[in-house]
Amino acid sequence: MDDDDRVFKALSDPTRRFLLDLLFVRDGRTLTELESELSMTRFGVMKHLRVLEEAGLVVTRRSGREKLHFLNPVPIRQIHDRWIDKYTSDRAGQLLDLKRQLEEEP
Repeated sequence: MDDDDRVFKALSDPTRRFLLDLLFVRDGRTLTELESELSMTRFGVMKHLRVLEEAGLVVTRRSGREKLHFLNPVPIRQIHDRWIDKYTSDRAGQLLDLKRQLEEEP
């Protein structure tokens, strides 16, 4: 599995996307803090965080006895640049405009 596949797999799950949203709002959260926002077991949250870490979307740092989780937006930006940006070019936008116009005509 390559890096893009790991990122797409990680982003495919709504719980993992929610965890990323939580870290976007406030980085450096502990497992306990993240777990308190979800209605699942600590083990379940740990499994989701592991997938996010394997995709490079979350990085951790120890601070004393705590393990802090941080969002790493770089893999998402790489996906954007590789897979999304090229489809939002002027040509794609023009085709979308044409499609809308044709669908509006009686």
